[in-house]
Parts: sequence; structure tokens; C-alpha cells
Amino acid sequence: MTRIRLVEHAAGAPGMRWFGMGPDLKPSHGLLKLHRLLHKHAFWAQQRDTSELKKMLAGSNVVISLWRGKRLVGFGRATSDGIYRAVLWDVVVAGDLQGHGLGRQVIEALLIAPGIRNVERVYLMTTNSRGFYEQMGFERANNQQLLLLNLKNN
Repeated sequence: MTRIRLVEHAAGAPGMRWFGMGPDLKPSHGLLKLHRLLHKHAFWAQQRDTSELKKMLAGSNVVISLWRGKRLVGFGRATSDGIYRAVLWDVVVAGDLQGHGLGRQVIEALLIAPGIRNVERVYLMTTNSRGFYEQMGFERANNQQLLLLNLKNN
């Protein structure tokens, strides 16, 4: 497999948001590639447009991307108060590269990032990847309930 490069973006990923930067801080159409990655490999994010992705990135404390050459092949982000809670969001790896440890790289990079590594508890939600996250040490939250309020009608 061609070498995979992990990029830890600055908080809010301004380089990716405004200049499409990827590895080595080079313009690489990163925002458009993120849009394609999510559209193709993340059923929950297929309707997001690039203006929404810019806002999403701006509100993220930690943003991680994985690159194989000029191709964006993995992504994940986190929000946190830096002391008590953090939430992992939008962890995705291109389908043809799943099973090679790339998702593990994204999760590990998110968990050791400043502002995340010292929190008491890290949350995430998943629809069909529970087994993967349990291998990473996450546990089912049996004593909690997920509540949802839809504020935006699609």
C-alpha cells in the first residue's frame, strides 16, 4: 500500500476550510475531497454541502485527515470542553481501504490530541460500527439514553 500521511489540522482546520490544504500545507482541494469522501463513504453525511462543511470544521477542536498521495482516504474530528467531555464525530475511511488500520489511526490521533487527551469521558455515536469501537476500548453506555431533537427539516 502507498504510504498514508496523517495530518492533524489546526483547531477549526482553517487551511483546509479556506485554502483546501492537505499534507505539507499544500493546496490540494482538501475541502472538495472531504465532500467527496463523506458523500461516497458516509451515509449520514451525503447531503452536506461545502459551505456546511466549512462551518462544521470551524467548530471542531481537533481535525484529522489521512492522505494516500493526493487522495483523501480518512477523516475524523472532535469537539471538547478540554476537561470533562469530548465527542468524536464523522470518523470515515474510504471503503476500499477499510480493514488496514486506518480508522484506528484516526481514532488514536483524535484521542491523543491536546484538548482531548485529558478529558474525563469521550463520547461517540455509531450506527453499525460498534464492534470496531469496542476493539478500541469504547464501551456501550447502558446507563444513558440518546435523545434527539431535530431542529432542521430536510
